[in-house]
Amino acid sequence: MASFTFDHMHIRSTDVDATAAWFERIFGAEVIRTMQQGKPRVDLKLGGADIFIAPAGPGSGTHPNPANPYIGLDHFGLTVNGIDKVVADLKAKGVTFTVEPHEVRPGTRIAFLKTPDGVLIELLERS
Repeated sequence: MASFTFDHMHIRSTDVDATAAWFERIFGAEVIRTMQQGKPRVDLKLGGADIFIAPAGPGSGTHPNPANPYIGLDHFGLTVNGIDKVVADLKAKGVTFTVEPHEVRPGTRIAFLKTPDGVLIELLERS
């Protein structure tokens, strides 16, 4: 069988620069700015993963976010230590949480937040 490794995720945003700044401010993501085919490109490096940000808006052919839950990619997860403090710190930065920290099974606590463009991110703490 072929071997597969994770490469990247792609986010569409109504404001690429604001989205990059949000990920940098909230998660400490590294923002990488380059040119691709004569157009500016913004990528992120977060937790060892590559996140590509593409523009979405009038004329881009994109559609608004569907209501959750929906079929398809639902969210991505980030592992943290001290989830309650992390959530409190992120709330102080203005982050909106859709699910507060709670234990889903022994040794695993989770919380969900939403980015300004509506991407769901799960925070997980495993002990």
